[in-house]
Amino acid sequence: MSSYGRGARILSVGIATTGLVTFAYFSLASHSLSPADYTGISLLWSVLFLIISVIYRPVEQLLAHTIAARRARGHEGHPLRVPLTIQLASAAVFLAAALALRGPIEEDLFDGSAELYWVLVVAGLAYAASYFARGWLAGHQRFGLYGGLVLLEAISRVLFALAVAVGIASGQGTVALGIAAAPLASLLVLPWALRRRERAAGGERDGVTLREGAEFAGAAAAILAAEQAVLNGPVLAVDATAADAALAGVVFNVLLIVRAPLQLFQAVQTSLLPHLSGLAATGGDAELRGAIRVTVLAIAAFAGAVVIGLGLIGPWAMDVLFGGEFDYGRGGLMLVGLGMGLHLTANTLNQAALARGRGRAAAAAWLTAAALFLLWLVLSPLDDELLAVELGYAATTGLLASALWLIEREGSSRV
Repeated sequence: MSSYGRGARILSVGIATTGLVTFAYFSLASHSLSPADYTGISLLWSVLFLIISVIYRPVEQLLAHTIAARRARGHEGHPLRVPLTIQLASAAVFLAAALALRGPIEEDLFDGSAELYWVLVVAGLAYAASYFARGWLAGHQRFGLYGGLVLLEAISRVLFALAVAVGIASGQGTVALGIAAAPLASLLVLPWALRRRERAAGGERDGVTLREGAEFAGAAAAILAAEQAVLNGPVLAVDATAADAALAGVVFNVLLIVRAPLQLFQAVQTSLLPHLSGLAATGGDAELRGAIRVTVLAIAAFAGAVVIGLGLIGPWAMDVLFGGEFDYGRGGLMLVGLGMGLHLTANTLNQAALARGRGRAAAAAWLTAAALFLLWLVLSPLDDELLAVELGYAATTGLLASALWLIEREGSSRV
């Protein structure tokens, strides 16, 4: 428990700052660009992170899980052949699909902007290396360097938006370029990570075959695809159906209430999965349940404070950060704050499911919840599309947290 807590505290410093810097990036972009150009940036971000979260983060989690489990058993060396093969294949599939679909992506999604298309391609490839490095660092509990990697990424990105805000540069293309430059700049931490070379793996079993790795990564990919559908589906749905083209940007702004804490939670999540994987590998079920309990209680306290804060100053804060052209409802913002707490709880229980080898059950819960949410957005009787998103998000995350809690109870009873 102490290593998990220490790792989470170390990461929290870097990632909390990263969340604030990321929020600053979008705030600067919102004030510097026209509503239509800002919507393009928000769509680029949504599509990019939908893609990379689904195809690259599973390998990050695979590395964190397998390396931590081997280290807990006292094994030396951690072969990377299987996860590297999966990551390279994912990057190749992404590139092939992006090139084949250039016309629809550039013309239909980005309104003919070649700049946004090429930022998507370059950033999509660069994040393959970034997420592989994150998984390696997490598995080895190199949390200081992990925090440095994501912080350097955020700082690099915000500099481009700042340049436009102060008049050094101009235009949507410059702001978007920061999204492509950020993952490349973040890899500058790797020389420090590689200074301490670990011993070769010798004759021990890799710890994960290609089939096992593909099964774990497949379940994680399904989970992450569902999560991105919950986070980014509303932005894309509103952009496709709303009469006001700027409303998609408003929905994106509201969901930043979720994104910033989720980014902060990476500090906990990144240290939690290897910690739980080590406990599951060595039979420490009581400690595993204790780690989950402490994390969920901390989330409840944090979410409660956020909901109260949104009730007190939420509309005013959104006006200050993103301009006063839209009236943000107090009740809707509080619903999003509640959903954020339930979302973080679901992510905690999700790490336990992956550590216990119950990824398929967790994936089924996520996919069902995401499908119901998207169905609600299509069939909602509410005329207020933003309120439909806010209400649907809170209900969806509540359903999801409940389902994952039942999965954890069943997994714990089997031990």
